[in-house]
Order: sequence, then C-alpha cells, then structure tokens
Amino acid sequence: MQEIESIILYCIKQLNSERTIYSVYHLLNGKKSSQTIQDAHLFSLKKFFGIYEHLSRESFDEIHHYMVEKNWMINNGEQRYYLTSSGMTALGNIQLPKYINGWKYHQITSLFWEKLSLLIQVVSNFAFGEARYIPIQKNKDVHIWLKSVLKEITVPRVEMGTTVYSELNECFNTVKEIDPSLVVFRLTGFQQIGLTPLQVANQLKLDFHDYQIGFTNTLHYLIHKIKENENQFKILPFLIQDLMQDDELTLSSRKTQKLLYQGYTLDMIANLRHLKLSTIEDHLVELALNVEDFSIDTYVDRELQNKILEVSRQKATKQLKVIREKIGAATYFQIRLVMAKNGDR
Repeated sequence: MQEIESIILYCIKQLNSERTIYSVYHLLNGKKSSQTIQDAHLFSLKKFFGIYEHLSRESFDEIHHYMVEKNWMINNGEQRYYLTSSGMTALGNIQLPKYINGWKYHQITSLFWEKLSLLIQVVSNFAFGEARYIPIQKNKDVHIWLKSVLKEITVPRVEMGTTVYSELNECFNTVKEIDPSLVVFRLTGFQQIGLTPLQVANQLKLDFHDYQIGFTNTLHYLIHKIKENENQFKILPFLIQDLMQDDELTLSSRKTQKLLYQGYTLDMIANLRHLKLSTIEDHLVELALNVEDFSIDTYVDRELQNKILEVSRQKATKQLKVIREKIGAATYFQIRLVMAKNGDR
C-alpha cells in the first residue's frame, strides 16, 4: 500500500463517516477554513494538516476511487465513507510516516527547504572557491536571510561545507526510518544540479505522491532534530531561527483575542473590525482549540456544556446537526465551542 493511501485510510477511519471524503482532501491541502481546522483537532488529525498542499483534486479522486475498487472503503451516502474489514486489515499492516507534523510545521516547510537548499549550494561553492553560479532559489528574502546569516556564522567559509555535511550526517545517522536521499538528490552544489521531485521519485522507484509525503516527512524530521540539538550544531540552527512560532493562532484571531481581553463583546469586536459576527465566532472557536486557559463559560454555561458532551458521547458523534437536534437550546456556535474545547479528549 502506498503512503498516501494509508494516510487517507487513517483519516477516513478517524472521521467515522461524520465528514465527506473531501474533508480529507481539504485537510491534506491545509485549507484555512474553520471547519477544516476544527476537524483536524476534533478527529486527532492535526499531524496531517497541510502536508500536501499541491495535491490536486483530480489526483485525490483517482486515489480514493482506486481505494474503493480495492474494497478498502465504501460510500455511506453523501460522499461519506467507512472502512471495510479489508480496509481495516490493510490499515493495521502499515506504519504511518513517523515524523510528519503538519499542524506545527506546514507554514514553514517550504521556507525551510528554500533556506536549506540555498545554504547547501553556497557552502558547496565556497568549498571549491567558486564565486560565479546561478542561485537555485529565486526568493529575494531568502537571499537577504543568507547574506545576514553568513556574517553571523563563526565557522571559516572554507570549512562551512564540511561542517554542514557533518551536522546533517549526525542528524541522519541517528534514525533508521528516514532515507536521506529523498532530500539529498534534490540538492544543488558545486557543478551539480539537483534533481526535480519527479526525477527523484523515478530514480528511487517511488510513486510520485509517496515521494512528496516522504520528502515532507524528512524535512519535518530535520526541523525537529535541529531544534532538539540547537546547542550542539554551529550552522543548521540558523535555518530554523525566526521560523518557529510560539503559538498556533492566526494573526486575525490574535487581534480578536486582544479585544476580548480588553472587555469588548463579540458584536462590538465585529463592528470595530468590520467583520461578520460569524467570523468573530470562528476566532473564538480557534481560541478554544488552541489556548489552554481560554474559558468558554461566558458563552456556554456549565450545565449546557455537560449536556452537549453527554449527547456527543451517547450518540458517538461530533456532528453539530445531530447534537443540536437533541438539544434545541444550544446554538451551533455553542456546540462548536464545547466540541473545540473538549472534543479531542
């Protein structure tokens, strides 16, 4: 079974026929809708959020139709699927990518790769005394970043290549589940042009989608490893400097949070920010998902919170419509808040 198939199967199992097949597609794409963000939390799928932003709808359809043909899953109506016994067996026989962490790293993965590949190209040419070459990355901000970093690095320029090689070697030597060639074959250096993703996939005899997942898994492993060994490495930590975020909130939600703490009501914030009330409610759901000490008691009293959770447990569902049919007194916003605060526990 291919890795992309195993990930989709796992997501469908977690969703338990409560969302359509395309909620998996939006999850992998990292769609910034409140529904997709909440699904990632509620169904314990955060690690897969935004791990394959370039997966096309056509490719996704091809993969999931093939999985239906293999009798791994069945359409339950309205594009909702559940796993068959053979699907459950197939899922039980595979190991999901170990280091992928989409929720934490999806916003920085591309930039990390741009910085790493340009750094490798530059230090490789330093080692051979070559000053004339075309930069592999076009992003001017990455060029400015590297010029600044080169002034900070204390290692002599002629030794930078050896140092970077040694540090990357140390990262990869301590793990068995990672194949460095997924990344290494893409790197450009002195008189050496890196391969394209398709060329690497062909060379390693991998399905293209599996290569993309493996590449992301390897980059996420590297980010994690560099962060873990920041004090031991001399050059690699510069790659993640200023990349790591302190919290998981969007900028817009932070603005709403600030106004909330200043005592503004939701209606006042909506008017002040020229946004719809439903958008401000989305921000509150995001706060409930991500801020541990954020209290929802102002918006949903404790008794109603307990009723919502009880119905969710009794019905074994996270579907807002099902819960609301049982508790007419609760609004969809209130149910979303309660599920966001407690749904992944």
